[in-house]
Amino acid sequence: MIIRNILVFPCGSEIGLEVFRSVRYSSHFNLIGGSSVDDHGKFVFSNYIGDIPFVDSPFFIKKIKEIVRDKKIDAIYPTMDSVIAVLKKHEKEIGCHIVSSDVETVEICLSKSKTYKALGGVVKTPKVFEQHKIDVFPVFAKPDIGYGSRGVRLISSKRELEEYNKKNSNVLYCEYLPGDEYTVDCFTDKNGKLMYYSPRERRRIQKGISVNTLEVSDNNGEFKKIVKKINDRIKFRGAWFVQLKRDENKVLTILEIAARFGGSSSLSRAKGVNFSLLSLYDAFGCETKIIQNDYVVELDRALNNKYKIDLFFDEVFVDFDDCIIIKEEINTNLISFIFQCISRNIKITLLTRHKNNIETSLKKYRILNIFDRIIHIRDTTPKSHYIDNENSILIDDSFAERQDVWKNKKIAVFSPDMVECLIN
Repeated sequence: MIIRNILVFPCGSEIGLEVFRSVRYSSHFNLIGGSSVDDHGKFVFSNYIGDIPFVDSPFFIKKIKEIVRDKKIDAIYPTMDSVIAVLKKHEKEIGCHIVSSDVETVEICLSKSKTYKALGGVVKTPKVFEQHKIDVFPVFAKPDIGYGSRGVRLISSKRELEEYNKKNSNVLYCEYLPGDEYTVDCFTDKNGKLMYYSPRERRRIQKGISVNTLEVSDNNGEFKKIVKKINDRIKFRGAWFVQLKRDENKVLTILEIAARFGGSSSLSRAKGVNFSLLSLYDAFGCETKIIQNDYVVELDRALNNKYKIDLFFDEVFVDFDDCIIIKEEINTNLISFIFQCISRNIKITLLTRHKNNIETSLKKYRILNIFDRIIHIRDTTPKSHYIDNENSILIDDSFAERQDVWKNKKIAVFSPDMVECLIN
């Protein structure tokens, strides 16, 4: 089986992190994260390259070529619009696949004015006003080239318009669209066939990212008509999306399109449509097929924590009651950590004061055979008495038990809520 090395750059962006979540379990691809600034990607990608020059640096392409050569990179998955444009232009020079649509499409998507020009008369685009001719408010100002909500503003008066115009350049002044906002996530294969589209409502937005989104039905086909016309007009390959908003007459109007998947397109992944994998398979010339499960999904997003701890251990002592089992349910987070340890050949010792027969209880929860040894304490002997490895850690819900081991064995101790910092 051929395993392809994929450089994800920048890997700490929302798109880069979604590529990681989407591809990490695939046996066909090996992910390598790259970034110009150390960010969350450094905590997520085990194979990570930092200090890559910024995309506008004269040394950027040279460094990328070095990474491609030294790491035997088969493809680069760019995750920001400006990066996509630069890398795609230098694809032949770089010497590996750049996972995106072609240069012409990328440049159209990068500029809203080019987007509106390309799609004018094809689908409804917003009215664009010349700054000095605006006399009806409100109008919506946004950078011609930009993403998310950077630089956008709803302008309600001449004075606001003048103040905004002094501080901003290369801006489009568009009609205000008061209706609901949507993203339509799409995938087009190497033959130009629109294989998939899924409209979702952007219900709560933070910094231009839809942090609460819900799929919507397309019973009358209005979304399909729009994305079909866009796909027929512009040559996409792989994942892409279009943002739409209803005008005062509830007509869907284009806000922007992008030659990449959207930040909350994981909504589709929850139904079986993995844009990252589809785009990678397509980039390497594979025929792609899609299976979509039939249920409704709502996605809500929040900050996620990742940790790096300077701690060595080759054995874990772990409690049972109120630790592995909490309120008669398995603590799946702790079990996940235990299996992480098993895969890394770290010994797991169950250290418990369980009142009943421990093997019977372990069989009940189907976890009897995951432990290297089981120490069942039947008296009041402190747990520190049984800790016989100075390179170990203890996980226990009891403060008293943790305090005893911490004082007498001088090893790190963890309560169940702390386990998340051990998982990576």
